[in-house]
Amino acid sequence: MGTLLLLITLICEIAFAIYCVITKQNHKKMKSWMRIVVFIAFVILTLSSVIVWDFRWLMLTIVLFILAVKGTISLIRNKTNNQKYKTSSIMWKTMITILALVFAFTPAIVFPQHQSPKVTGQYQVATATYTYIDKNRIEQFTDKGDNRFVNVEFWYPKNADGTYPLLVFSHGATGIKASNTSTYTELASHGYVVASIDHPYHSLYTVSNDGTKALINTDYKSEISNSNKEGIYTKEEVYGLIQKWMKLRTDDINFVIDTILTKAKSDNNPIYQHIDTEKIGVFGHSMGGAASVWVGKERDDVDAVVNIDAPFFSELVYNSEIDDFVARDEDFTIPLLNIYSDDVWQQLESNSTYVANKLNNEHFKDAYTTHLKGAKHLSLTDLPLFSPILANILQGGRADIDQYYCIEKTNELILEFFDNKLKDKGHFTPKETY
Repeated sequence: MGTLLLLITLICEIAFAIYCVITKQNHKKMKSWMRIVVFIAFVILTLSSVIVWDFRWLMLTIVLFILAVKGTISLIRNKTNNQKYKTSSIMWKTMITILALVFAFTPAIVFPQHQSPKVTGQYQVATATYTYIDKNRIEQFTDKGDNRFVNVEFWYPKNADGTYPLLVFSHGATGIKASNTSTYTELASHGYVVASIDHPYHSLYTVSNDGTKALINTDYKSEISNSNKEGIYTKEEVYGLIQKWMKLRTDDINFVIDTILTKAKSDNNPIYQHIDTEKIGVFGHSMGGAASVWVGKERDDVDAVVNIDAPFFSELVYNSEIDDFVARDEDFTIPLLNIYSDDVWQQLESNSTYVANKLNNEHFKDAYTTHLKGAKHLSLTDLPLFSPILANILQGGRADIDQYYCIEKTNELILEFFDNKLKDKGHFTPKETY
């Protein structure tokens, strides 16, 4: 929508400038009426919901309003033909207007208006956000001595009766808790309480209920970036970083689960009272997927795990004799679903970080593994819908798979897996490749 409107607007501006040059007149009266009509048209499109009003249209609204006001003032003063015609003046004003419009349209182009993936469940979905303070941990990313806080957003069945399984999600290395909103919504619509965690200073940004903001830590961001480059860290140093990252992630997840279970026993909040504390699943994308597998192995009360495009960090051991990673010699007994993009699928046999993920690993013989052909790493999140440009930049190109098909198939697989493992519904038999 943003790109289309920008093209139409630019064509009109350029065409009008050419008309002025050909006729050698300013046509200020016509220009003033054009500005007013364009603003009125924008308002009508917004009121009719063709344009869905949100942050992406704010700058454009301001620019169009200013131009419309200028046009109105010009008409009222009736100073439409007093200025002497100059081609250079026409060209400069047109260029300035075009630059202002491109700037104003930028949010609508970077974050295009899009349809949400389909929601197929019977329940309407409500959301709520809470900040939990961990009194047993001091925040390591600041020197204030404050306790660590974790922001959690819930998606749950609205105005529903009974109790539902609890699903806890962990975002990727530099993600946010809303990264897979379509997944949470689909699950909640089928009778799940989904809690997605922001890991402060690991997430791109997070805001607590009291307004406290936490941006991604620069040292952590550098560690993530450099760990994927050759020659920056040794394998042993990378292994140490993995342990540090996973310690924070798993501590956050364990803290959130324990807090929710405690509140389910004593808090009258309907969200907590809707939770079946005997049915718990954990899932996550990228580093969040690795942390979910780790938590699933550690906790006795986790009944199912979904790993979205992540290595099994919990199963890696650094072997100093070969200076590389080897897989831990232990069985993983919790029901597990792995969903891989091309980015990970192509590394399973070649990258030692994924040595435990290999399809022939007998310690994961009961795990389900599927591959979405043509998908890239971020295709398994909502980001390519929310901002295709950012997704393509971050993941090094455009995915070959249709994004709606990809995320909806991902959501479908996760729902069917949790339905089977937490609700004893149906038979879960995914194909190896979709």
